[in-house]
Amino acid sequence: MYKNLYRKEHLLFRETFKHFLSEEIIPFYDQWEKEGIIPKEVWKKMGQNGYLCPWVEKEYGGAGLGLEFSFIITEEMAYAGVYGLMAGLHSDIVAPYIHTFGDKAQKKKWLPDCISGDIILAVAMTEPDAGSDLSSIRTTAVREGENYIINGEKVFISNGILSNLIVVACKTEIESQSPYKDISLICVEDGSPGFSRGRNLEKT
Repeated sequence: MYKNLYRKEHLLFRETFKHFLSEEIIPFYDQWEKEGIIPKEVWKKMGQNGYLCPWVEKEYGGAGLGLEFSFIITEEMAYAGVYGLMAGLHSDIVAPYIHTFGDKAQKKKWLPDCISGDIILAVAMTEPDAGSDLSSIRTTAVREGENYIINGEKVFISNGILSNLIVVACKTEIESQSPYKDISLICVEDGSPGFSRGRNLEKT
């Protein structure tokens, strides 16, 4: 399907990443699965080698590569069966929220560390009584001066135990006439007042 998409530089990148997986990920992956967590040092190694958010512009510390390099990373991780290392979620789902909707100051603050692996991203949408239908979420965010006060509970957050920056889906207009409107994404940093984590869930 993608035979016309990949060129020599893509093939070289693929081989280099496959070697990285064989040396740094695959030999240890089963143990990490038993422990239920990926060491943070692995994220640093991913970042040091350019395997996190490779599409981000150089202005924000990225390599400025095309999305096809992310495709290659995702493909090779799938071939290797290392699904628990949620680099695709970090690089290609959560980071784009910051890149697309964040202002320049937020991008300069967070994206370089997302690329280096110093920040591990997660997205908090699912709740005990609300799954993928975001119209049913009950988490609220009320503006108070320069801040938002968030009240709610989220579950089944991939990267949740490791993450130090979480994009949280909240309702910012509680009295809205439509449940599909006024849902906002708010970035919550680890250590924010009132923020706490539950236990690491064993998911099958």
